[in-house]
Amino acid sequence: MNQTPQQDSKPGPVDIVIMAAGKGTRMKSRLPKVLHRLGGRALLAHVAGTAARIGARSVVVVTGHGAAEVEASLDSGIAGATLRFARQEPQLGTGHAVQQAAPLLPDDGTVVVLSGDVPLIGEDTLRALIAASAGRRLALLTIEFDDPTGYGRVIRAAGGGEVTAIVEHKDASEAQRTVREIYSGVMAVPARLLKGWLARLDNRNAQGEYYLTDVVKFAAADGVPVVAHVTADALQVAGINSPAQLAALERAWQLRQANALMEQGVRLADPARFDLRGTLDCAGDVEIDVNCIFEGAVSLGEGVRIGANCVVANARIEAGAVIHPFTHIDGEKAGAMVGAGALVGPFARLRPGAQLGAEVHIGNFVEVKNSTLAPGAKANHLAYLGDATVGERVNYGAGSITANYDGANKHRTVIGDDVHVGSNCVLVAPITIGAGGTIGGGSTVNKSTEPGALTVARGKQVSFSNWKRPQKK
Repeated sequence: MNQTPQQDSKPGPVDIVIMAAGKGTRMKSRLPKVLHRLGGRALLAHVAGTAARIGARSVVVVTGHGAAEVEASLDSGIAGATLRFARQEPQLGTGHAVQQAAPLLPDDGTVVVLSGDVPLIGEDTLRALIAASAGRRLALLTIEFDDPTGYGRVIRAAGGGEVTAIVEHKDASEAQRTVREIYSGVMAVPARLLKGWLARLDNRNAQGEYYLTDVVKFAAADGVPVVAHVTADALQVAGINSPAQLAALERAWQLRQANALMEQGVRLADPARFDLRGTLDCAGDVEIDVNCIFEGAVSLGEGVRIGANCVVANARIEAGAVIHPFTHIDGEKAGAMVGAGALVGPFARLRPGAQLGAEVHIGNFVEVKNSTLAPGAKANHLAYLGDATVGERVNYGAGSITANYDGANKHRTVIGDDVHVGSNCVLVAPITIGAGGTIGGGSTVNKSTEPGALTVARGKQVSFSNWKRPQKK
């Protein structure tokens, strides 16, 4: 089998076509196939991200089924590239799809054709493929499968030389079906050549479709070299056609990410029970127990321990902090932060804007939202802190809440240093509890208090001797 030849020219600007028009009938979903998620991101978003990383000049996304929804998913554009859309209606094959994109492609570039349902194509692989095209060749990404059933076979000249054709499985002869090298669906080709070949496509085949792969025979007929860049990484060319395939690729992708983290020194209790749906930056000696999910952007400081069954999203957790099992942290856009040496959980919830200082304790069934807790503050049981500023060493009692919402507006509660809030208290915002103060258990406090004061706001206890409950008649 020939290797990618030594390059002797530069490919010029890169323009990418992403085919994303298919319905994905086997997914059995109203959601367009390319919007199903892998690792927390839409399949199409993975491909678009790779396009940005290789420095594409422009990206043309070919849409059809669910076009408005697919196009809206890329509203934020593709970094560094001009984004355009082409509609394929009806869908008459891969060649027909690229025909719709052709008028939007400048003649001076190299066109890279990708599929929106092949999410894990690597940027290094694409760079190698573009280099193989060199601005004058048709370069195909291929791979060998033990069982190539259903895939287009790569047909080479005698002796395993240049590629002469790609034959779709349904059109292949018995001899051709013994070939194990298959075309991945990814190619790099000079735009000026591609446009001419697209104009020559026909649909005289078993499926009555316009095959993009027919450009190979046109190239061979025109004397244009057709080279293959062979990859051994099946994940990069794995396409999604069914929920089962999506689930299998998810597990394979997650295992790859888990292995990469363990190579950095992260200790995972079980890499098969780990999910990363964003980015995870870990310092040394981080420990992560089973069934944890990380979403968005998460950073874990040195020696952080994450207990089993936690969800952590968009958060920074500093050195030495411990997140006990079944804790849910989601900072969303505002972010959440857990200070050094803090203890959170089990069964705690940190919402957007939660900012915990060093050595803060947040216990079971405590919820914190848009609140700052200074070092050493504690809320250990069954409590709510919303829109609050909590001072150092505050002890916030079980069952206590900040009543931050008046039915129309949110208001802030300020709790000074060294305050003790008893159990089952309601602090009605806006309010300030002076430093060193004490709020007696069961109090509803709606006026600010002086520093050092004891505040009790509850009904006087009354007892009736020898009282008897009513009897049933």
